[in-house]
Amino acid sequence: MPSLNVSFTDEELEGVRAAAAAEGKSLKQYLHDLGVREMQRQQFVVGASAWAERLRDEFDDAFPDEVPPSQRGGAAAA
Repeated sequence: MPSLNVSFTDEELEGVRAAAAAEGKSLKQYLHDLGVREMQRQQFVVGASAWAERLRDEFDDAFPDEVPPSQRGGAAAA
């Protein structure tokens, strides 16, 4: 299984160790989970953005007062 070495300053390492301890995890498990969570967060944001974009027109029709002025039927922004 691939692995890597990560360098931290003494202060950074102290903070990361404290965060790992607060979650009841080893430093190795904490750093692994942190990377995986970030990957999952990015995937969620991409999916949520795509979902919101698909519903944008429906939302704008249902709530016309919420449409930003710059996007209202080509009208100039105030």
